[in-house]
Order: sequence, then structure tokens, then C-alpha cells
Amino acid sequence: MQLDTIPWRPTRYPGVAVHFYSSDERSKRVLALIRMAPGSGYPAHRHTGPEEVLVVRGGYEDELGHYRRGELVRYEAGTEHAPRATGESGGEPCVLLALAHEGVKLLG
Repeated sequence: MQLDTIPWRPTRYPGVAVHFYSSDERSKRVLALIRMAPGSGYPAHRHTGPEEVLVVRGGYEDELGHYRRGELVRYEAGTEHAPRATGESGGEPCVLLALAHEGVKLLG
């Protein structure tokens, strides 16, 4: 995967960008790449359905653990967390491939 050629879109969260492969408004299912600069993260949220996350590059941590390149993480419906890039592998961004089956609800 050539991550340097991905047309990243900045988000309203500093240091976080996204590239959507598919998004279904009706079902809320989303398949996306998420890039987080070291130390940045996605705000606390609750999963309304299951989500699978593959760590493509770097690593991140949340209230549930610490995840590194190559790990596949599954969050069940109702899981709450706030992922933050750890800056592993020389401070490179964390890149995740995420499949959210029913979306998320931001907390706070």
C-alpha cells in the first residue's frame, strides 16, 4: 500500500486525517483509512456496532490497550474509547484501516 499517494482529507481534529473507501449513510457502515500524527487522536466515542481496526503503520493506545503495526483489534458494540497515536517507529504517524459496521457516537 502506497500511503504517500492516498488523498488524505483533514478532519476537525488536529493531526487526524481520513480517506474513505466506502460510506453508507443508511447503514452507517464505513471503511476508511485514518492517519493520526504522533500524540494526536480521535475524541472519546462509543461504537454503536462492531468495528475492526487493522494497524497498518505505527501504533496507538486507548483505555483498553496498546496496539502496534500488524495487529487487528475488534471493538464490540457499546465499547467506549479515545485512541491516541503513540509515535512508535521513529515518530511516524499511526495509520489504521477501520471497518465500522454501524458508526460511532461522540461522547462529550
